Amino acid sequence: MASYTDVLQYLSSLDFPAGKDDVVREAEREGAPPDVLRALRALPPVDYANGAEVARSAGIEAAPEVTDAQEAERARDKRHKRVSQHIRSI
Repeated sequence: MASYTDVLQYLSSLDFPAGKDDVVREAEREGAPPDVLRALRALPPVDYANGAEVARSAGIEAAPEVTDAQEAERARDKRHKRVSQHIRSI
């Protein structure tokens, strides 16, 4: 599966705005792996303002390496900090 970083890496030298054909052609020129090319070929045929927009349109999350467990741990940490801040003000 293509990652957000992979997509941006293979489009780093592309001048935006760029159309779908330009995006795919640049990724091919840069030697993108098949999973990245597959994701880019599935893009809608519109002009893209930047690489992040391309990745979002391809359905690739900005931080897919964060697992559900890690996200839950972050949420627990935030909740706990708010409680302790509330107790300090009492």
